Amino acid sequence: MYNPQENPMAKTVVELKDVSVFQRKNLILHDINLTIERGEFVYLIGKTGSGKSSLLKILYGDLPLKKGTGMAVDFNLATLKESEIPYLRRKIGVVFQDFKLLPDRTVFGNLEFVLRATGWHDPHNIEARISSVLTKVKMQTKIDKHPHELSGGEQQRVAIARALLNDPDLILADEPTGNLDPDTSMEIMDILERINEQGTTIVMATHNSQIVNEKKHRVLAIESGQIVRDQEQGEYGYED
Repeated sequence: MYNPQENPMAKTVVELKDVSVFQRKNLILHDINLTIERGEFVYLIGKTGSGKSSLLKILYGDLPLKKGTGMAVDFNLATLKESEIPYLRRKIGVVFQDFKLLPDRTVFGNLEFVLRATGWHDPHNIEARISSVLTKVKMQTKIDKHPHELSGGEQQRVAIARALLNDPDLILADEPTGNLDPDTSMEIMDILERINEQGTTIVMATHNSQIVNEKKHRVLAIESGQIVRDQEQGEYGYED
């Protein structure tokens, strides 16, 4: 397992201090204090509506940080401007439960779209980068398929490849196994762990107790918008 303490280049990737977040006057996160170092794998657990997804949204600039201070991949979240969000998201890869692939484009087309949108122009570099990330998730043979021709697990592999395109410092995964069967879920976890072992920080929101209890990592439990447990090599601790 990747240990940031063994790496002289270790640094803080996420830091939140006294963070509270409101959505339409409702307090959805309050008094969040959190530090995540480079190379960590962190589970966010808690019941639906506890604030897991909201915490992820703060980190990739989808929810504004109005109270407290925060940093993600060297960006100040409290002063983040709209024009800076695309640059923040080049350093953060996001994986969603429902994949969010473009249905009218092939696997190659989905990945090419992201690269061109983030400033890649040279066709040879684009092809090489797409080949590289698809190899990491073992999907290089499906490069010409459309999403509807892929299984759920294959679509999620493509979504992970998409998150890797710009070599992010941090991957945020919001219920990445939520739509998958148990065996496929474990395959996706194996991919995420391999990526983490190469030094990429991963923060994953999940309801999957089997994954949390079998694939041991740091656990942050959130209840009613607050972190109530921060445990190294933690257990799930909730009934499904």
